[in-house]
Amino acid sequence: MAHNPQGPQGNPDPAGSTQMFRAFVDESPQGQRQQAAASSGPRVGLIVGVVLAIVVVAGVAWLALK
Repeated sequence: MAHNPQGPQGNPDPAGSTQMFRAFVDESPQGQRQQAAASSGPRVGLIVGVVLAIVVVAGVAWLALK
């Protein structure tokens, strides 16, 4: 469980957990962000898959209407 400092009246301080969350999110390695931006493999695969699906649907429709 995360350390959540108590305020003067004993109420939990929501800013403490928010600061810890931001620190956790900001410590992600920079190399992974740059590598993900440079990699276009999944995008190309998705485009090829969509084009292939359109060709298959068009072929089935052509055969059905022939």
